[in-house]
Amino acid sequence: MRASIGKVVCVGRNYAAHAAELGNEVPSSPILFMKPASSVVSIRSDVDRPNPEIFGETHYEAELCIQLSSDLSMATIEQAQQAIGGVTLGLDLTLRDLQSTLKDKGHPWERAKCFDGACVLADWVDPQVFGNLQNVSHQLTINNKLMQDGDSALMLFPVYELLVNISHAFSLQAGDVIMTGTPSGVGILHAGDQLKLTLGAHEWQSQVR
Repeated sequence: MRASIGKVVCVGRNYAAHAAELGNEVPSSPILFMKPASSVVSIRSDVDRPNPEIFGETHYEAELCIQLSSDLSMATIEQAQQAIGGVTLGLDLTLRDLQSTLKDKGHPWERAKCFDGACVLADWVDPQVFGNLQNVSHQLTINNKLMQDGDSALMLFPVYELLVNISHAFSLQAGDVIMTGTPSGVGILHAGDQLKLTLGAHEWQSQVR
């Protein structure tokens, strides 16, 4: 039985092109934030947006995601590699207008990143399918148009190094999920959008409500 999710650790600006499109500096070390387990939903359900008349725009960010099968603390590269229990794609959903307002006030982002349904995950795939995770391509298509085309080879901080870095900041536990950052091409979700996530030979579809 797969361990339940305790927390979702998200990595910001892990692709230089994404940092550039949002007008942000490229970081010298991983930028980390978290989503609670209560924010996680399955891609097999419709993707719900918070009411745009109240909360403004909801933006999508498609990301390669990792789930741990064992605890990690002060890990080595080898320990990080052995701790990966599953790989999939996910959508980090962001209330962008609210996030911008919070940033301008110097406030934390949780209200914009941690709402129910803010972490949409596809089904977990055996990590051995993807070898050393150094050249894993993934795509997000919306209404039959390619919107995001990512490859782990373009990450500023590769998967194993990310896990090591995070485990030296705080302990990770079996079941925890790491969203490794999004490539360029983020944008707004609209009601009725048809979504397709592609990870190698695996595909998942959903619709936005």
